[in-house]
Amino acid sequence: MSPEELHAVELLRRVPYGRVAASMRALPFLALARHIVVDGRVVLRMHAGFGHHRACNGSVVSYGADNFNSWDTGWWSVQFTGTAQVVEPTPTELELFGPGPHFVNGEVFDPVYLRIDPQFVTVHSLAGNPTRPNQAYQHAL
Repeated sequence: MSPEELHAVELLRRVPYGRVAASMRALPFLALARHIVVDGRVVLRMHAGFGHHRACNGSVVSYGADNFNSWDTGWWSVQFTGTAQVVEPTPTELELFGPGPHFVNGEVFDPVYLRIDPQFVTVHSLAGNPTRPNQAYQHAL
C-alpha cells in the first residue's frame, strides 16, 4: 500500500460509519454503512431491507467517511473506490463489527456485508475553519 492508502486506512479506523455511493436504476444514491478494514479491504455492514446491497454487488462503488461531526480541529475525508462484492464475514470480522442496531426505520435490522477492494483511495483535509460542526445549525434553532 502507498503512504496515502495507509494514511486513509488509519483515518477510516477512527470512525465507525460512512456512506457508500452507487447507482440504482441509473440514479445515484448514498447509503449509510458500518465499516471495518481488514487486509487493506473495506468491509461494510448494511441493512438488507433496503436492497442497496443488490445494487452494489459486482458494481464499482465509492465509500467515504469523515470526521466532520467531531470536535477535532483538523477535519478530514477519505474515499475508497472499487468493486463491491456481497460476502459472508469471518468470525473475526463479525467481532470487529460489534453489535448492530436493533431496528432500522422500524424494521428489524437484517445485516448484509459487502467487501470493497479499493482501486482508488483519496484523502482530503481541511484546516483553518473556526466554526465547529453543527454550531451554525445550533444557532439557527
